[in-house]
Amino acid sequence: MTAVGNFWFALPFLFAFLFQSSIFKYFGFDMANLRARSSLVRNLVNKMEVEKQIEDLDKRTWYSVNLKSIINPEIRSKFLQFHNDSETEAFISSSFEQSDWFLTQLWYNFAKSILSWFYCQTDINGMLNRGSMFVFSKEQFLKLSKLNPDTKLENMLDLGAGDGNPTQSMSCFCLETFTTEVSAPMRKSLSLKGFKVLEIDDWVKPGGFELISALNLFDRCDKPLEIIKDIHTSLKPGGFFLVALVLPFKPYVESVPSHKPSEKMDITGETFENQVEAAVKTFEGIGFNLESWARVPYLCEGDLNRPLYHLNNALMMFKKKEN
Repeated sequence: MTAVGNFWFALPFLFAFLFQSSIFKYFGFDMANLRARSSLVRNLVNKMEVEKQIEDLDKRTWYSVNLKSIINPEIRSKFLQFHNDSETEAFISSSFEQSDWFLTQLWYNFAKSILSWFYCQTDINGMLNRGSMFVFSKEQFLKLSKLNPDTKLENMLDLGAGDGNPTQSMSCFCLETFTTEVSAPMRKSLSLKGFKVLEIDDWVKPGGFELISALNLFDRCDKPLEIIKDIHTSLKPGGFFLVALVLPFKPYVESVPSHKPSEKMDITGETFENQVEAAVKTFEGIGFNLESWARVPYLCEGDLNRPLYHLNNALMMFKKKEN
């Protein structure tokens, strides 16, 4: 929906709010209502401005990399140039549409304000069935893995799978899909999608999986290096390890009071490209070989304030080194 369309869509609600203000004023609540009305108007105006910015944005910038700034020639040679494909556009369009569901978004805001007293953000999203993520398309997965479209891997494991939306871009190429997730509401969502949900400490088994993915997980867990070593153990020789990292790398652990991880990944550098090199060095030091990588946007469904949220993602496909 365009900015003009949003204005006409929101106009009836603004009139209703203005009419309601006369009632509040009669009972002496005019200032409180004025502040609420002003806040609502600001949100709607800001949202229309952000929509226009995203619509006008050259989305090629989401995928662009300065390869000249990468020192390691092998890493340079394994870069894949992606673009805004049809699956990505479908997710963006859906996010814009849902953001325009005015009453639904008001309900989300109200429910979140109540639930936030008792639950973390991930649990709230699971309860409200909102905040779905998009990392890559099925076509992009095939390019990264270099698999034949008709290939069926024996099994896969998606760690910290959330609601399972990104998992679906890989699961169609696997005969059996396993997941892990800390959030109980998200675990329920994964089960409803037909994925087998393992206990958080019950997935490590030598050579158990052909593909293990960790999408935007390592900046949110307390012991990332331990998990990477467990992934190495649990992959079959030559198995795939798919990593997505939000860069710049800024760890934040929701489950601990300090919000700081007890294990630190050595991912540093002033630019996106510098941090990609540091990340590759970390994973290769634990026993993986880089097969391919790309830059993609990490997209999240919007709300009453924004139609879409996005961050910079490094998407890297590794394989377990053969003994």
